[in-house]
Amino acid sequence: MERVFVIAASVLALVGVGMGAFGAHALRAQLEAQALATFEVGVRYQMYHALALFAVAWVHERWPTRLVRTAGWLFIVGTLVFSGSLYLLVVLGVSALGAITPFGGAALLAGWACLAMGAWKGTVDS
Repeated sequence: MERVFVIAASVLALVGVGMGAFGAHALRAQLEAQALATFEVGVRYQMYHALALFAVAWVHERWPTRLVRTAGWLFIVGTLVFSGSLYLLVVLGVSALGAITPFGGAALLAGWACLAMGAWKGTVDS
């Protein structure tokens, strides 16, 4: 499972860097400041949670609990929904996509809660 989370973290980080570059170079001249700021929030949260997935892989190796695995999956799904909806909102201009973003944020919050509980309840393997 650790390998899955490391691969997912690496892909999310790779895409996050690409989206950041896309926003900085291709979108900067085309978007208003508020739209660009929204896009950058998506990039920032994607990068934060790519790094969080590396932490999940490490924690899961130490305390392999269902809660820790759940945290990893919530980070993946939450990032795709949160950041993905912001990217599509800005690029496509479909304001209805903004209604989806909070579901991604809720998944990210739940992921952090699961990670904390998984580490709290986990046992150290000798």
